Amino acid sequence: MNPASANSGALFLDAEGLYRELLHGVQRLLQPNTQLVGITSGGAWMAERLQKDLGRPGEAGVISSAMHRDDFARRGLAPTAQTRLDFDVNGAHILLLDDVLYTGRTIRAVLNELFDYGRPAQVALAVLVDRGGRELPVQADYAAARVSLPATQALALARDSGGLFTFALETAS
Repeated sequence: MNPASANSGALFLDAEGLYRELLHGVQRLLQPNTQLVGITSGGAWMAERLQKDLGRPGEAGVISSAMHRDDFARRGLAPTAQTRLDFDVNGAHILLLDDVLYTGRTIRAVLNELFDYGRPAQVALAVLVDRGGRELPVQADYAAARVSLPATQALALARDSGGLFTFALETAS
């Protein structure tokens, strides 16, 4: 079954199927010293699960875009997890993970946050879904799926109590 398919004009995304695709894609991007870092919150959930599924020691890092967002004055500090990087960022090979890549502004903010902690040797980006609509020159090194959505819709990753992923299509605010 195709993880991203249309049913009667409606978008259906199999988040678990896309996660399996991402797992395979991430394996090709990894170097022995790569650090997984998930962007709060969906990317952090994915990084945590990938860390376990790949049999990597320790915990994946978590990074927040909250302090460097260009809309901070309007949004304020989001009630999401704060940045936790339990490794030396200087010279590190980092794989950023996010659920949905859209305008590129979150990635820009996360890169600013990351450089507050040091200067990595390399930063790559892997996402479950690239929905297009870029406002900044940012692209994923790996995307499990590419879909087109109108600006009035948002794709939100959810995680159930068992750790399984689902997507919800919402009206953007």
